[in-house]
Amino acid sequence: MKAREVGSGEWPEKADLVVVGGGTAGIVAAKTAAGFGIRVVLIERERTGGDCLWTGCVPSKALIAAASAAATARSAHHFGVDVGETRIDFPRVMAHVHRSIERIAPVDSPEALTAAGVTVVPGNAVFTSADTVTVDGRPVHFLQAIIATGARPTVPPITGLDSVAYLTSDTLWNLTSLPQRLLVIGAGNIGCEMAQAFARLGSDVTLVGRAETVLPKEDESASSLLANTLGEDGVTVVTSAEIVDIDARCARTDSGCTIEFDRVLVATGRTPRTESLGLAAAGVSVDGRGYVVVDDHLTTTNPRIWAAGDLTGHPQFTHTAGMHGSLAASNAVLGLPRMIDKTGTPRVTFTDPEIASAGIDVRTARRIPGLRLQTLEHAEIDRAITEGRTGGFTTLVLDGKHRIVGASVVGPRAGETIGELVLAVKHGLRTRDLAAATHPYPTYNDGPWNAAIADVRAQLNSPIVARATKTVAKIRNAWVRRRIDS
Repeated sequence: MKAREVGSGEWPEKADLVVVGGGTAGIVAAKTAAGFGIRVVLIERERTGGDCLWTGCVPSKALIAAASAAATARSAHHFGVDVGETRIDFPRVMAHVHRSIERIAPVDSPEALTAAGVTVVPGNAVFTSADTVTVDGRPVHFLQAIIATGARPTVPPITGLDSVAYLTSDTLWNLTSLPQRLLVIGAGNIGCEMAQAFARLGSDVTLVGRAETVLPKEDESASSLLANTLGEDGVTVVTSAEIVDIDARCARTDSGCTIEFDRVLVATGRTPRTESLGLAAAGVSVDGRGYVVVDDHLTTTNPRIWAAGDLTGHPQFTHTAGMHGSLAASNAVLGLPRMIDKTGTPRVTFTDPEIASAGIDVRTARRIPGLRLQTLEHAEIDRAITEGRTGGFTTLVLDGKHRIVGASVVGPRAGETIGELVLAVKHGLRTRDLAAATHPYPTYNDGPWNAAIADVRAQLNSPIVARATKTVAKIRNAWVRRRIDS
């Protein structure tokens, strides 16, 4: 949704706070600051809502929902339900995607920001000094500023790539027909999500990743489970490989493997949008990769300017960007010393099964002395059994005091299940705290709950505790007998 034009008589020559970028971080920052009663100007060069609304979270999850419906229909016979041949009408699938965007867009619109007290200015922002930003050449002087321009898809230097009309997460949503053969370069979360979705919709998909496993940031048990599921969905998974050359219809890997395709999707990470902002003129430093250098308060090397979201080098998630925006605005406007708390920051890959983690991840935990893992296979969860989805698991990362310092959940709705584990990690809850909270039955949340119960039972069965409880039980029984006899 394009930012509304600002008339010549409305041009904001001065602002208490300028926010550059109208994505999640910028919108949250601008609304938070405006709520404090100051003059806020938000500058957006294209459309408010950012990548999450237009090219990321919203369209991808809408596409995944359509692909999941197709997969569910195909597998319904396992439950004694026959639905016949599954047919995919790709234009209608994409219509659903765009309807989802349109339904959510008004929340992030310039009109909504204006109603919240924010002046929205369209155009390209360039800093020209420590306290001035120009918008298409027109200056706006500020007391303080927040940079929130996000990141864009990274395009690797593959020979011949520029000669094909490759897709990225920015341009994927312009497709009008389903690719017959889709090559996905990059086996991270975006690559895996889109590879599975398009395979379920009927594309012949090949997924190529440089690492030994898909989702290399996740524990091998999770990556292996997902790789198997991708294979069952028809995805050809190629790992430990790199595309080195591409022509009109064929790609070659460094091992000499040849992959034919009709379309290519590049999903090899994201690069911060900082190169054209004039940050040097503002005294704002960036690192060698282009990320804005910030301290724990999100202050840049210019004490007037903060940064929030994907361009900080912190985890590139919408929920992180939103927290950044709130914190940066509060610190800038109110002078608070709030610090970024990365404890328990969750990440979710929305494949099937979903893979969610929080706190210290399992891979890291295996290398840290004093930490141990408590795992519950989902074959022990009654809800998973009733739905025929027993392939997942829940793992709690515990310290020496049985505090939950990390967690990983693999299975349906893992993104919802991880929520209470984020809370547990953030507040240093022990397994006994989680075990003592009554959970509804039967749900997939039985995974974390039963894992916690298993740890508590193990504590009770330790030799010292077992002897103590048996002694207390004997004393109690003796006392009850005396009461009855008397």
